[in-house]
Amino acid sequence: MKILLDFLALILFFAVYFTTRDIFLATGVAIVAGILQAVFIWLKFKRLETMQWVSLGLIVVFGGLTVLLRNDNFIIWKASLLFWAMAAAVGGGLLLKKNTLKALLGKEITLPNFVWLRLSLAWTIFFTLLGIINLLVAYHYSRDVWVTYKTFGAMGLMITFFIAQAIYMAKYLPQDTPQS
Repeated sequence: MKILLDFLALILFFAVYFTTRDIFLATGVAIVAGILQAVFIWLKFKRLETMQWVSLGLIVVFGGLTVLLRNDNFIIWKASLLFWAMAAAVGGGLLLKKNTLKALLGKEITLPNFVWLRLSLAWTIFFTLLGIINLLVAYHYSRDVWVTYKTFGAMGLMITFFIAQAIYMAKYLPQDTPQS
């Protein structure tokens, strides 16, 4: 349920775009869905995570500019900026000698520090590349291809990346010793 809620605005953006072929209407729907999603999360959990605030701000600002100025470049850049914000949060933490990823996940997962460092570097590089790929697809292919990539391609890449990360982390997780 929570995963569906997290991607509701994206799913609605895709559905409206391919129903109407109107990027501005689809963007407007995504803005409204993003705001309603944030309100629901706030009412249910009494807080939004930092990246939820960033995502909300980007969809309202860049989506709003897309609709108001009738220029779809803003919504295209919104996706890259969100990926780069994630890369900056993780990579910036490393520059400041703080491991953001470990701070977020370290309470649930115990890993050696060198693994946290490698994971953080991988996340920084991955999200930087996702932002670049988004722009390459947007400016070298049709809007239909970009909207499909934004909805399914980027998501598929993220799922693949997270699975690869889980496989890598599994080698370093503490092993339970059987009791006799």
